Amino acid sequence: MALTEPAKRKINAVDASDRTGSSAFHRTQRWFPYAMIAPAIIVIALIVFYPMLYSVYVSFTPFNLLRPTTTMVFKTATMFRNYQKLIDDPVFWRSLVDTIIFLTVTVNLSYFIALGLSQLMAKVTRGQSVMRTLLMIPMMFAPVLVGFQFAWFFNATVGLVNNAALSLGLLSEPKAWLVDQPTGMIGIMIASIWMNVPMLTIILLAGTLSLPQEVFEAAQVDGAPAWQRFRNITMPLLQPFTLIALTVLSLDVARAYDIVRIMTGGGPAHRTEMIWTNAGRLATRDSAYGLASAMSMVGVVLGIAFTLYLFRQLVKSRVVY
Repeated sequence: MALTEPAKRKINAVDASDRTGSSAFHRTQRWFPYAMIAPAIIVIALIVFYPMLYSVYVSFTPFNLLRPTTTMVFKTATMFRNYQKLIDDPVFWRSLVDTIIFLTVTVNLSYFIALGLSQLMAKVTRGQSVMRTLLMIPMMFAPVLVGFQFAWFFNATVGLVNNAALSLGLLSEPKAWLVDQPTGMIGIMIASIWMNVPMLTIILLAGTLSLPQEVFEAAQVDGAPAWQRFRNITMPLLQPFTLIALTVLSLDVARAYDIVRIMTGGGPAHRTEMIWTNAGRLATRDSAYGLASAMSMVGVVLGIAFTLYLFRQLVKSRVVY
């Protein structure tokens, strides 16, 4: 039965309307995810990217709040003056070396302690949830509180360490742990390790519990001892979790300004100086914002380089595709 001309026009109009509605729906569907994350991107841009870009700009200027003659005007001829001052500054190089030593020792010791604790907790069959809860207690303390806590532990007159050592006969007189070298740096490392080990242990424990048990059972049937199973099976399978944990831990340790500032303030005589405490002193005490920003940029570059290295290792372990 042939359709009349009005019926054909009506059908064509309906088809055109459907195609228009479908096209509008697809356009909306395509842009909807971007609209949802737009507020978060705007907030991150205002809170993170803009201050960072502004700090990069200030690092190329001679701005000093106490010197009215200095401005934040960018000049090509003197743009690298702050970085030249850092190269010629022995305190900067000392703080840079101390920062690298602090990061290396703290991250590695935290990892090995957390690895041992995670393997021991993975063997526990009863009360594991209670142990995990108790383990997370140090994570509840703010870095400022941890700094005050360990500053009291290592206090030269009323500190817990001195009282215990004197009671046990290990010391004949009180020792100024945070003043002497290298005990001041060791005290800061102990505080940072105590605060960061629980988080690292939880990540490694979660990775250990998620490993396939069939591989371990087959190795045990073949007669492989426990050390070989740990070395040849557990460690390779834990590599993705290890890299993620080390990345998070490195970023946390690299922001340990609060602990250092509370316990020693970077002193005495720059014996426990870090890049972040040195930059903070330049900005707050000397008001040399240009030089402090340049020093902060050096720390940011080091952190980014280390994070990129760990991310490349993470890609190689086939966790990120």
